[in-house]
Amino acid sequence: MNRLAHSQSPYLLQHADNPVDWWPWGEEALAEAQRRDVPVLLSVGYSACHWCHVMATESFEDAQTAAYLNEHFVNVKVDREERPDVDAVYMEAVQAATGQGGWPMTVFLTPEARPFYFGTYFPPEPRHGMPGFRQVLDGVSQAWRTRRGEVDEVAAKIVEDLSEREISYGDGTAPGPEEQAAALLALTRDYDTAHGGFGGAPKFPPSMVVEFLLRHHARTGSEGALQMAEDTCEAMARGGIYDQLGGGFARYSVDREWVVPHFEKMLYDNALLCRAYAHLWRSTGSPLAKRVALETADFMVRELRTAEGGFASALDADSEPADAPEGSHAHEEGAYYVWTPQELRAVLGDKDAVFAAEYFGVSVQGTFSEGGKGASVLQLPRKDGLMAEAGQIESIRERLLAARAERPAPGRDDKVVAAWNGLAVAALAETGAYFDRPDLVEAAVCAADLLVRLHLDEHARLTRTSKDGRAGTNAGVLEDYGDVAEGFLALAAVTGEGVWLEFAGFLLDHVLGQFADADSGALFDTATDAEELIRRPQDPTDNATPSGWTAAAGALLSYAAQTGSAAHRIAAERALGVVRVLGPRVPRFIGHGLAVAEALLDGPREIAVVGGSGGALHRLALLGTAPGAVVAAGGPGSGELPLLADRPLVDGAPTAYVCRGFVCQAPTTSAAVLAEQVGVRETAEG
Repeated sequence: MNRLAHSQSPYLLQHADNPVDWWPWGEEALAEAQRRDVPVLLSVGYSACHWCHVMATESFEDAQTAAYLNEHFVNVKVDREERPDVDAVYMEAVQAATGQGGWPMTVFLTPEARPFYFGTYFPPEPRHGMPGFRQVLDGVSQAWRTRRGEVDEVAAKIVEDLSEREISYGDGTAPGPEEQAAALLALTRDYDTAHGGFGGAPKFPPSMVVEFLLRHHARTGSEGALQMAEDTCEAMARGGIYDQLGGGFARYSVDREWVVPHFEKMLYDNALLCRAYAHLWRSTGSPLAKRVALETADFMVRELRTAEGGFASALDADSEPADAPEGSHAHEEGAYYVWTPQELRAVLGDKDAVFAAEYFGVSVQGTFSEGGKGASVLQLPRKDGLMAEAGQIESIRERLLAARAERPAPGRDDKVVAAWNGLAVAALAETGAYFDRPDLVEAAVCAADLLVRLHLDEHARLTRTSKDGRAGTNAGVLEDYGDVAEGFLALAAVTGEGVWLEFAGFLLDHVLGQFADADSGALFDTATDAEELIRRPQDPTDNATPSGWTAAAGALLSYAAQTGSAAHRIAAERALGVVRVLGPRVPRFIGHGLAVAEALLDGPREIAVVGGSGGALHRLALLGTAPGAVVAAGGPGSGELPLLADRPLVDGAPTAYVCRGFVCQAPTTSAAVLAEQVGVRETAEG
């Protein structure tokens, strides 16, 4: 066992018995490189990363390769999910140098942590136009010994170039209707009219963009925006990227038709998509959207919930095939999820197997060939005229799901990431409220309790991760503060409990004090007192999750609407200046910022429901489609939620107060009036 044996990270623990003498990231590793006068090999990945596992098997578990690494390098392994700051600064260097990035990320550093050579996955021998890993190691080692001055010069130049890279965030003016319309037009140009989504293969779920489209439609009535959101969500829900048996989404589709996924299931994708489908149902009443939102919520609770009440990070893409020889430990991507016609017959019998094959698109030739056999990813292709008997589909699903549960299951990354749990809290709280599922709201409360108990210290500082009920050692980054605050704000709206608003305020005050540039209003990904890296990371664009920058802006705006805090609103508006610059140019990569800007343009609407927490008016307020609306519900005279202050009952009945743009409408006890004021769709109300 190497030094990684003491880590909490499941990814690092996967490498704890490698023959490579791995070090965790830290001053000790850099000091060792300085002492030995050797370069650092920095290898960054995460537990559900398929090609990380491949490179580990091919190279890091190979005794000869490990011996060479140990002799010529200090080898450092980083879990990008634990240390997104380390990942970000070196990924920026990789992308600047090569024009692309990804994981595993392989970077060679000087003992001063300056990068000088980059790559991602390297095969053991040259193939597909890529050099072999041993070739790379030999070349880097030789350059270090014989051309040291050149190496140091390259490293210094890279760091200098990175330090001079600036983000254009304009003058701190938030986007207006013109910029939002320009962003929508740019999205339209990049929209895949045949298959939904944006761009070509590989195709990722555009969760944040869908939220923008729904909010833009609610504010402007744009049918084009709604159509793109609806068609994209339907295509994903019918495709192989969605688990047609157990619910939940895979990471992305390797093709543009959403047929074959990269099979790992991430908490963040499922939290974001659960909320997006719930919001789509809220806007349209779509039965498909309701089913997918609920199935995805149930998947998260069933398969990702930890014993402590939080949510695990991911399920692996790979698992052991059911027909693998005992003791082989062979792993194949997708083995847990794909089916052949023969496997359907073995579970369902001939008659139901024939129907299921047509219903789910299972064929002899298959759609997925990993492991050398033609198997199919289950889909729901449109089949007009394909009729099922009552309960037949439900019975088939139940039997296939039970049979699948007997297969060797994918591994689970059990670490709890603060930001992603914040996303899950928001999704489960709202989905539970919309569909009268108090169990989902309770799951959200339990996860929020865990975040307060384990991740939040007495100074309102967040710890990034925990595992098995123990907090990790890595400081939270901006996305942790923004997403957890968003989760707490959603929970306050659903439960009417002001303590969640108070906790959100603690986090957002920390954002203003530790992450914001006082002069420009720009936001950094790390706090002022965080570990100093070669560059302080700062990125306003979305990746698989909302950027920390725009997540914080959204939470600041909602908190300001709940409390009347001018400081938080001004900070949100200034932070949205970057969306004014980037939205019309690269809307796919700043979708969350565009969605927050829609809330700002709408007010956001403030809805106070007095005397009706958990009642009909409260539910209607939550079902409103007004972009970014904030909801407070509780008894008259409640001091927990500022929006309820000085707002009495009318004629002794539960009463709703709606304000927008610093102007309030007349209080109402009428469900119909409130529904009109907050944009409740008739389909959702029913």
